[in-house]
Amino acid sequence: MSEQPAVLVLTDTNDPQLAMLGGVPHFPACQQDAVSGAARDVPVILHWSGTRDLLRAAFLACPHVRWVHARWAGLDSLLFPELVERDVLLTNGSGVYSQSLGEFALAAVLYFAKDFPRMRRNQRAEKWEPFDLDEIAGQTAGIVGYGDIGRAVAQRLRAMGLHVLAVKRHFPDAPDPLVEQFYHPQKMAEMLGRCDYVVVCAPLTPETRHMVGAAQFAAMKPSAVIINVGRGPVVDQAALVQALQEGRIRGAGLDVFEQEPLPPGDPLWAIENVLVSPHTADHTRDWVDQAMQFFLRQYERFAKGEPLENVVNKRLGY
Repeated sequence: MSEQPAVLVLTDTNDPQLAMLGGVPHFPACQQDAVSGAARDVPVILHWSGTRDLLRAAFLACPHVRWVHARWAGLDSLLFPELVERDVLLTNGSGVYSQSLGEFALAAVLYFAKDFPRMRRNQRAEKWEPFDLDEIAGQTAGIVGYGDIGRAVAQRLRAMGLHVLAVKRHFPDAPDPLVEQFYHPQKMAEMLGRCDYVVVCAPLTPETRHMVGAAQFAAMKPSAVIINVGRGPVVDQAALVQALQEGRIRGAGLDVFEQEPLPPGDPLWAIENVLVSPHTADHTRDWVDQAMQFFLRQYERFAKGEPLENVVNKRLGY
């Protein structure tokens, strides 16, 4: 390999994973005015942690940057006009977290199908009360946003015998063995009416904000469960609370919320048929290591002039 390209690492933490950079020439920066000297000439910015303002300040201070990598999959809080307009590659951590999110979606399906809350209530009360359970094989799940996370969800649900439908803006060119039918976003209500479980995996963009709201809840079966592993504001949380309180859907399994942390007193805390996960469905014990390992594989490709994975359409936001 010829001279290795230098990396500006934006971080507001002292994660041990930064040591994994090893011999990669890099400059750390944790403040907006910390980019100076040789750091300004880097071709690569790794946004490991920190604010959008830190990323923007570093980006504007580095005129020769050709690639920006964001550790996270979601980019809704990071994009700014100069990054969108400039001819610079942007990649993200999509795929690093998809497997654990797929597992969480399956766990949430089983949580409601087997009524684990009822088992726990009866256990605490020392109450022996047999009851009927749902078998998920043969039921139908609809995935809203069929990207890498959506595929990971589909793989697990399909393996359990569910029929899988999906909402996707652009249909795949070839048939997908995991999905029985695709729907355009404008036809989402038609799909929702068929679903026992609805799994939201969509990224947050201006088009997807409140994509699932009152009209969509009205289209669902009263027995349907909604699961959100995408971005909180894709679901209109006020409409969700109303649908739950009025019994218009069966329940919700949520890993993401419109406001995080979910504030004390929020009605979602108290609704019995809601599973609240503190945005931790992808926090496996080695998830941070995986994120750095993925960047290092990307870095090798960049250094060799090979195409990068997870190149983001900056105008679409994913």
